[in-house]
Amino acid sequence: MFKKTRVSLLALILAVAVLVTGCVAGTNEGGATANEFRINLASEPPTLDPALATDQTSFTVINAMYEGLTRQDENGEVVPAAAEKWDVSEDGKTYTFHLQKDAKWSNGDAVTAHDFVYGWLRALDPNLEPKPSEYAYQLYYIAGAEDYNLGNGTAENVAIKAVDDYTLEVTLVNDTPYFASMLSLSVYAPIHSSVKENPAFAAEAATNIGNGPFVMTEWKRNNSITLVPNENYHARDEIKFDKISFTMVNDSNSELNMYETNKVDYAGAPTGSLPVDQYPTISEKYGDEFHIKGTSSLYYYLFNTTQAPFDNLKIRQALTMAVDRQLITEKVTMGGQLPAYGLVPPGIKGTNGEFRAEYSDAYFTEDLEVAKQLLAEGLAESGLTEMPAFSVTYNTNELHQKVAEAIVDMWRNNLGIDANIGNEEWGVFLENRNAMNFDIARAGWGADYNDPISYIGLFTSTSGNNGTGYASEEYDALVKAAGAASDTKTRMDIMAQAEKMFIESYSIIPLYYYSTVYLAKSNLENVYIDFKGDVNFIRGSFATE
Repeated sequence: MFKKTRVSLLALILAVAVLVTGCVAGTNEGGATANEFRINLASEPPTLDPALATDQTSFTVINAMYEGLTRQDENGEVVPAAAEKWDVSEDGKTYTFHLQKDAKWSNGDAVTAHDFVYGWLRALDPNLEPKPSEYAYQLYYIAGAEDYNLGNGTAENVAIKAVDDYTLEVTLVNDTPYFASMLSLSVYAPIHSSVKENPAFAAEAATNIGNGPFVMTEWKRNNSITLVPNENYHARDEIKFDKISFTMVNDSNSELNMYETNKVDYAGAPTGSLPVDQYPTISEKYGDEFHIKGTSSLYYYLFNTTQAPFDNLKIRQALTMAVDRQLITEKVTMGGQLPAYGLVPPGIKGTNGEFRAEYSDAYFTEDLEVAKQLLAEGLAESGLTEMPAFSVTYNTNELHQKVAEAIVDMWRNNLGIDANIGNEEWGVFLENRNAMNFDIARAGWGADYNDPISYIGLFTSTSGNNGTGYASEEYDALVKAAGAASDTKTRMDIMAQAEKMFIESYSIIPLYYYSTVYLAKSNLENVYIDFKGDVNFIRGSFATE
């Protein structure tokens, strides 16, 4: 992980100017209040329901409005949140959480253990409206959760119990050392009881009652979202921003212009983007305000393995091997990304260090001659003489477009095949991808918690975020075995075996391990990109003299 830090004289002058204006009352240049944090989301959040969200745009807003039992700091370490402390049984299976007794919902109601029971069972409900949670599999660590979610058990048999209003008891299937870190996921959020009478609660600012640091006051569709501090939040004194303003502008040049004219304090990934071809100029102009940070996230393409011709292993293998990842990272993305050949990125913990350092991701090589042979064999096996027309779909974004153009060009030059590319608005793109309405589609995944299983568990047959159609009883068994293993080295060995099995199924095309490229005003404090690439501004502030 690294950061660019060249500073020009002009950037220093601008930084001082911003610092001074950020310290006075009233408004800053650009019309913002002195303690208002402004950031671009690029697109409308598909949902702000904690049980239904699956994307980073939605999570960015939800994480400000809701708080789980724990949260994670910049390095992925667990920090108490709605729970002030917890006890773990000797066998590591039973957790007893003691909730903050002064925690309240944004409407003033007390946050209780019953709200967590309701929220978790709601996420597991196989008949949840308007659709079942795609993240429900993340609760399968809890005894009885998987059976209930798959329709083979009842809610009463899920081992979640409100001992009293402020004590929550949870029993797991196996000793899961990283369980506490998972509790920061939005699918583990508590849900206010009013939702029982209003399933569409998350669609309006007035009815989305949260227990987190901020509350929504306004939501202008496809335009903006406004948050203000939740005055009932148990740690209100830790919240410094008076207002969070999200804009929705899906154009990298426009976003850069917003930063340059002081209309946003933060621009770029993960919620927006900067023009790739202007990185050198931006770096020269803004110095320390321009950041490139390696993060534990994977950029990849999904094959729809349920339809021809991508139901043929050799065709998928040929397309995967005919991509030059080094060329993409050096000439297309140009933001410090690393070529990827596996699932688990650098930065994820292994046995005595990083998983990726202990287990090589060299599961395949880029070999054009072998790729040509495999394509010919795959077409013959499929009864085809040439590759039929197909499309690569991505959500509207300049960088995604450039990557798609480069890959399609490689396939044309290296394999003699043509493909179409097409973009879709974020919400539509997710809907089509989840419905398997695509040939090949862009995807990205950031760790939900600092453990390889966050990636390995993604492609089980019961994962709502699988997206490929890949289903293997042997793979599922390996993931379960990893969950049951008590020895860390054994767990890591099993996950490395599972990773190899999945990559060699060629159900996805791993492309690169992410970096996060962004601009942040020099007077921002405690606004950071965490280990998995999410922007955290919850306890941020502007520097004072």
